[in-house]
Amino acid sequence: MHLKTYVSALCLAGVLTVGCTKRLDIGPYQSISETAALNTEGDVIVTLIGAYDGLQSAAGLGGEIMVLNELIGNSTNIQFTGTFAGLNEAWNAQMVSNNSFATSTWAASYNCINRANNVLSALDKVTSSPAKKASVEGEALFIRAIMYFELVRLYGKFIGDGDANTNPGVPLVLTPTRGVTDADYRPRASVKAVYDQVIADLTKAETLLPSSNGFYANKWSAAALLSRVHLMNRNFAEAANAANRVIGGSGRSLNSDFTRLWFTFINNGGAMPAEYLFGVKVTTQDGTNAINTYFGRGIGTIPGTAGRSDCKIRPAHIALYEAGDKRNWFILSGGSNYTMKHLDRFGDVPVIRLAEMLLTRAECNFRNNTTVGATPLADVNTIRTRAGLAPLTAAQLNLAAITRERYLELAFEGHNLPEAKRLQQPVGTLAWNSPKLIMPIPQREMDVNKNLVQNTGY
Repeated sequence: MHLKTYVSALCLAGVLTVGCTKRLDIGPYQSISETAALNTEGDVIVTLIGAYDGLQSAAGLGGEIMVLNELIGNSTNIQFTGTFAGLNEAWNAQMVSNNSFATSTWAASYNCINRANNVLSALDKVTSSPAKKASVEGEALFIRAIMYFELVRLYGKFIGDGDANTNPGVPLVLTPTRGVTDADYRPRASVKAVYDQVIADLTKAETLLPSSNGFYANKWSAAALLSRVHLMNRNFAEAANAANRVIGGSGRSLNSDFTRLWFTFINNGGAMPAEYLFGVKVTTQDGTNAINTYFGRGIGTIPGTAGRSDCKIRPAHIALYEAGDKRNWFILSGGSNYTMKHLDRFGDVPVIRLAEMLLTRAECNFRNNTTVGATPLADVNTIRTRAGLAPLTAAQLNLAAITRERYLELAFEGHNLPEAKRLQQPVGTLAWNSPKLIMPIPQREMDVNKNLVQNTGY
């Protein structure tokens, strides 16, 4: 198929396929008009569910984005022995412009964004109640924001690496793409412009979303993600304030047992832990946990475990944990160590946990010499106590101690690369701002859209 035609079909698929499956009284057309696809409130809700489906795809927040953030250049903590060339390139920080994972992540992310844009374009069809309309809008904004946030971190330079006002980020598409014309071949917006849009979407989403929304995004999901975005922007006051809103208002608390945060299918009956502020639901019928695919391993004594055994954890990482630290949760199998976090084949994918908010508030308060919500020492010791460790004293508390707790608490959950970049720490043998740690704009996109510029080195 001609490349331009292929891209057109891909863009159309995001809106049309989710809008027509529920209608059983129509002919078997391969496509329908947008007026038919988004004609009722029910159509809009189905399209919103389709946006969540895009969010949970393996190439999205179903796990591969987290895997890439852990693998890229991370020879310090991980020994990658898998056979996927695209992931091997990522681990060696030798990605090429047609890297299959860079290509699939880009396509899946924009497909998901397009579905969210279609929902936002049809809000006038949601008439059952103002509250329902507000929730639908807030959820679509949240989905669009989180995907743009992941895109700009993977494909653009980080904040602090040159001028964010001029560094190219990713194309900003804020309206539905229903047919590709020259106007749809957008250039890359600046890193700052992308972050500004993410912040605007999340700020509005927080005001619109309900406090409780089942497994879907709610007010606290938006506030937690906003806290993470502000932290990446080094806006420590706003990051602390957003984290504090979540800690104080969400009603969530830390799981008393760190190990119960995982094995959600094997041990928790499919229930998502209350500490998760947002996660991707995986069931035996739907969803993929791609972190399990690459970090997991089938353990004969633990029924329900599975995985390719591709990501082995180096002893040097395990040696970082203090004696008695419950987060030192690894299993030796076949002569190699594996994290226990991702052994559950149908385990839910954690995206944001309450523990992160406590550590964000602690770091930001320490940096700004403030006590928003609690002292930095209190927040850090809350995390340490749950891990089974003795509390730190005031004399022991410094920035390195706080970021160390964050590093160990969130290990292998998809934070390694962005955390190293924001703290300006080396990744393996590479400097934090090495061009090799930025993913390539997919060659397929470069071939079609002549307004795109490629990242350095590709």
